[in-house]
Amino acid sequence: MVDFKIEVVVLPVADVDRSRDFYKSIDFREDVDFTGPDGFRVVHLTPPGSAASIIIGAGVTDAEPGSARGVHLIVDDIVAAHDLLVAHGVPVSEVFHDAGGVFHHAGTTARVGGPHPGRQSYGSFLSFTDPDGNEFFLQEVTERRPGRISHVVYDSAAAVEAALRDAAIAHGEYEATVLDGKHDEDWPAWYAAHMARAAGL
Repeated sequence: MVDFKIEVVVLPVADVDRSRDFYKSIDFREDVDFTGPDGFRVVHLTPPGSAASIIIGAGVTDAEPGSARGVHLIVDDIVAAHDLLVAHGVPVSEVFHDAGGVFHHAGTTARVGGPHPGRQSYGSFLSFTDPDGNEFFLQEVTERRPGRISHVVYDSAAAVEAALRDAAIAHGEYEATVLDGKHDEDWPAWYAAHMARAAGL
């Protein structure tokens, strides 16, 4: 099997500096700003916590500035993400869910204000555009569908620590109840299995 991983989405923009500053203002990390001959320019930016990135620039796409639609960014708290974007001065839609309870329709068809009533994973959205009109959606995902995760990437040392502490608590209960207080010599394997399940593997 060969892995096919989405690495970069190229966005068409009219003013590279304006767009770069916009994305940096919402905490995208600037990885590369390369200028070549004849005005060619590549600016590579990565959203916080993302394995994939965006590229803006000059001479990188023939698409009309602002014509990108439906780029989805995943968050684990749609309300907090909404408030963060508002605090950064980004015009955003209200948080909404689809009347059908699954993926949202195109445009504003079947939009219902507010998060999904049960905060169902994959069920809550908001939308915003960059200065050129390229369209983004935020989608709240709190639990992945089976098979959607093949590996786990922790985005900080604190996240690793939290996962280990959770495993330690659960393992302590396992030793106390299942093993009648005996030490589990194979605790690394137990930790690994617990952390993988918790991450959705």
